Amino acid sequence: MAAEPDWPNTEDAPDAQSPGQSQQTPTGDQASPVSDGARARRGKRKRPFWRELAVIIVAALVLTILPKAYVVQVFSIPSGSMENTLVPGDRVLVNKLVYDFRPIARGDIVVFSGQGSWDPPAPPQSGDPLVRFWHDVSSLVGISAPGTDYIKRVIGLPGDHVACCNAQGQVTVNGIPLSEQSYIYPGDRPSEIPFNITVPAGRLWVMGDNRGDSDDSRYRMGDPGEGTIPESAVVGRAFVVVWPPSRWGFLNIPSTFRQAGLAAVADAPVAGGGSAALVAGIVCWRRRRDR
Repeated sequence: MAAEPDWPNTEDAPDAQSPGQSQQTPTGDQASPVSDGARARRGKRKRPFWRELAVIIVAALVLTILPKAYVVQVFSIPSGSMENTLVPGDRVLVNKLVYDFRPIARGDIVVFSGQGSWDPPAPPQSGDPLVRFWHDVSSLVGISAPGTDYIKRVIGLPGDHVACCNAQGQVTVNGIPLSEQSYIYPGDRPSEIPFNITVPAGRLWVMGDNRGDSDDSRYRMGDPGEGTIPESAVVGRAFVVVWPPSRWGFLNIPSTFRQAGLAAVADAPVAGGGSAALVAGIVCWRRRRDR
């Protein structure tokens, strides 16, 4: 039997091309079914989660850091000098614009810088932009290290005659006794330290609500300004506790500071600065730091 010719199966073989003819790549309408499918698959592909998260974080930082410089800032409470109004670990929002629209009021809780008054001047700020950025971010959310900022309650305004204590053991402002039981630490006396001062112009007399454990104007009576702080050092007013959620609440001015006649400036004589300095020296060992 003659052998069958060894020809390839023409049904399985690729189309033959004449010499010099190159294989053409489908274009135009011929390529549309494949390319459209690929585009559809690429269109359905989601961005990686980490990339979306990074975009959200950057946008949040931009939207919060910019207003922070002008409107509000978060401050963390590191000590017990304002207990029980504020306790360690609380974070408060501080309004930095409020005093552009109204004056500082008695009873306000204010954050102020101690640089150049209660504390030495601050060292120069780092020139590294990353260091400055981290400082802004950490201070924004209240996780920065304690610095030279203090938080206290305003008791006396410029021109006020502030004294302690009357026969009932109360602090008086322009001769009007303050009823402080609603905000000072339970069981504390209004002050163990006597003082008698007319607040100089442009300055404030401030005290912590935890009168037995607060480094405030009473312990600074030997310093320039006799314990008062400059109004220009005030950063803003603490108006609400925002963290932890169980402590959320507004920091309203106690009603005792709305007494009739409190704003009348008395002409009572002021105790000599030497005696104030002596008292401050005797009790300075009890000083507690509140940053």
